[in-house]
Amino acid sequence: MKYLSLWVWLFIFPISSFAQKANIMNTDTTQETEIRNVIEQYYSKGIYEGNTELLKDIFHKDALLFGDVKGVPYYKTAAQYIEGVGSRLSPEKSGKAFKATIISIDVINTIATAKLNVKMYDFNYYNFITFHKIDGKWLIVNKTLTDVEL
Repeated sequence: MKYLSLWVWLFIFPISSFAQKANIMNTDTTQETEIRNVIEQYYSKGIYEGNTELLKDIFHKDALLFGDVKGVPYYKTAAQYIEGVGSRLSPEKSGKAFKATIISIDVINTIATAKLNVKMYDFNYYNFITFHKIDGKWLIVNKTLTDVEL
């Protein structure tokens, strides 16, 4: 009887563990889909069109941006960055190529990071964007970037 109980436990435990992991993965997939939507429908679209309202919707008011562009250190507040996007000629209006590619998204609870490659004008940016889910909405709380020669 002991052996039968042991065999039953050995077969049931892995199945129940798999079911729990599958549930966690489904939740992460849902969160990842939400973040992918924020990136594609707000962030990338906002940059491409020069649409500052889309960007204001997804950047936390206190978000900071750090990095380097063509080897020059870069620092802006979210407001400064969004103002800059609004005051330049957008890739859409310039007719120049624009391509934003999501390389990866990692989600743990209410925080997430996304790695992107954004090619526009003469720039080949790699962005690392940190998100935080606040009041049910994924917001960008930090962005780091670098420009890599093509």
